[in-house]
Amino acid sequence: MAALGKCFDPAGARHGIPTYPWRCAPDGLATRRQLRARGLRPGGQPVAAQLLRPRYQRGPLVAYLYRLDKAKPVRPMTEAKRRALACAMRARRTCPQCRTDAGYVIPTSLGVCVPCAYPDDQQQEME
Repeated sequence: MAALGKCFDPAGARHGIPTYPWRCAPDGLATRRQLRARGLRPGGQPVAAQLLRPRYQRGPLVAYLYRLDKAKPVRPMTEAKRRALACAMRARRTCPQCRTDAGYVIPTSLGVCVPCAYPDDQQQEME
């Protein structure tokens, strides 16, 4: 119960903004993801409150809340933005070594597609 006391401060005296325990936000407030699920965005408004979730041996998880009545609709996707995103995804799928579209995002841990990263394994499978 002591952990709950650190996470419940609706007046905002301790953290500067109202603070609530995890999953106990009042109606009319939502996180960015919750806003996005409703087709909304914060729209430049300041953070209205925060949720704190205590964790063992680490600092608490923080989720910022925004007011629903001040949220604005998400801007529609333009054709130029759609082309730019397609180009960026194509670049992430293209192997820098063999210059082919791998069909998946190239792992940053490898830096190249799997056949280029492990050519010996591919040769053994063909024999």
